[in-house]
Amino acid sequence: MPAVEGALAVVLVLGVAAGFALGVSGPDTRQPQLDAYAQDGVTILATEPPKHRDGTRLEEVAASADTFERERAALRRRVERILPDNLMFQVRTPHGTVGFARSDGVVTGTATVTTQYGPVTMEVWYA
Repeated sequence: MPAVEGALAVVLVLGVAAGFALGVSGPDTRQPQLDAYAQDGVTILATEPPKHRDGTRLEEVAASADTFERERAALRRRVERILPDNLMFQVRTPHGTVGFARSDGVVTGTATVTTQYGPVTMEVWYA
């Protein structure tokens, strides 16, 4: 009987030690962080002066299809400089989209700014 009690004690101690070693998985914190990146990105763009006219950079790209096409490459370069290197993005305006194609099932963060020409939405995800 003492051998059985000793074996049970060893199993119990090993089980508790394994519980501490492996731990409990934490909550998924990617979504709030991605939302923060997206919000920071559109906030920066919404406060920057335009390249040519209108009130801000976002208002300029949302104003018309012509201004969107003219500023598309500059907007992409600017967003690439704003966001960390490990993020991919997509910026949707009333006249088009700039950025990368997103795969299904990817956790994303999203933020939207309303301009006088319509909403501009930034979506970001980890590469």
